[in-house]
Amino acid sequence: MMTVYGLTEEHNMIADTVRSFVENEIFPHEELVERTGEVPAEIAHDIKQKTLDLGFYACNFPESVGCAGLNHVEFALVERELGRGSMALNHFFGRPQNILMACEGDQKERYLMPAVRGERMDALAMTEPGAGSDVRGMKCAAVRDGGDWVVNGTKHFISGADHADFFIVFVATGEDDTPRGPKKRITTFLVDRDTPGFAVRDGYKSVSHRGYKNMILDFDDCRLPDAQVLGQVDGGFEVMNTWLYATRITVATMCVGRARRVFDYALSYAAEREQFGQPIGKFQGISFQLADMITEIDAADLLTLAAADRLDKNLSSNREIASAKLYASEMLSRVTDAAIQIHGGMGLMDDYPLERFWRDARVERIWDGTSEIQRHIISRDLLRALGA
Repeated sequence: MMTVYGLTEEHNMIADTVRSFVENEIFPHEELVERTGEVPAEIAHDIKQKTLDLGFYACNFPESVGCAGLNHVEFALVERELGRGSMALNHFFGRPQNILMACEGDQKERYLMPAVRGERMDALAMTEPGAGSDVRGMKCAAVRDGGDWVVNGTKHFISGADHADFFIVFVATGEDDTPRGPKKRITTFLVDRDTPGFAVRDGYKSVSHRGYKNMILDFDDCRLPDAQVLGQVDGGFEVMNTWLYATRITVATMCVGRARRVFDYALSYAAEREQFGQPIGKFQGISFQLADMITEIDAADLLTLAAADRLDKNLSSNREIASAKLYASEMLSRVTDAAIQIHGGMGLMDDYPLERFWRDARVERIWDGTSEIQRHIISRDLLRALGA
């Protein structure tokens, strides 16, 4: 079990194993991916196969489906170490969406089991051009036609869609009148890549996480039978809340891992770079920045692991997860900015990867719930306890 003061030997072994993997199998290819914006197929296959050999593929899934069955704290440690490396490359380390545990009947053999065995890759599709934080504002909709659903609309910012064999798609399937106005009903569908009426096309060119592409999904009278519904019709929010609850912990803990890598660069540079006859780390203007950086990193690490530990104990965790995502993502921006300041002009040159980390850090405050959404969750939780 995690304690307030640290991690067990087993926890540290998990972290050390993944860190070594990232340093040996991910780091060597980062420059290529950054330069080309692509992950060569042979490199992707090699990373996936080595992850399978290591026994860590789909380690976020339970032993009942043949996986490692890591708990939330253990999986957070895996994601923390993966956060040190390129997202485009560590995507092939393979962590399918836990939501696939909601598969029933033959869905298990068509989607769940191939996903955890590394035979098929999934992608989650929720965001739309007009519906980001406001999930109920989605316009991608399905209507009944005989025994099928006919889907029309568009999803965008869909990560991993370029490599996905199937998609977990949230679609509006009706609307209820409420005292606060119309409220969309949402259903989750499993959509194969080659489904007629469904197309995947290139998305936007992002300055963050090059090679980790976002794609656009188009539905044009795409016909789906009931067998493609994941969970219950109109039960999309239930599926979402049950299985996607901890994705923000993933963002938070990956931010911690990336921040530790950035800090290592800054610390080494401060110890080696000399000005006025001494290492710049001896000047308070630098040393105090280092002190602030490591304090914030450690605080984010503990905050994130504490939130994961609450999930493992089946305790209410919504506010704690939001706090972890908020603090860790904003911490990463501060740490990367400080690291560049310590390096001076060289920090912005591509001789160092700092300018890449700086660009990559910016998106962490946006995806999986913006900082503003996290603050809303936190404040709402605090005020509700007082009846406000």
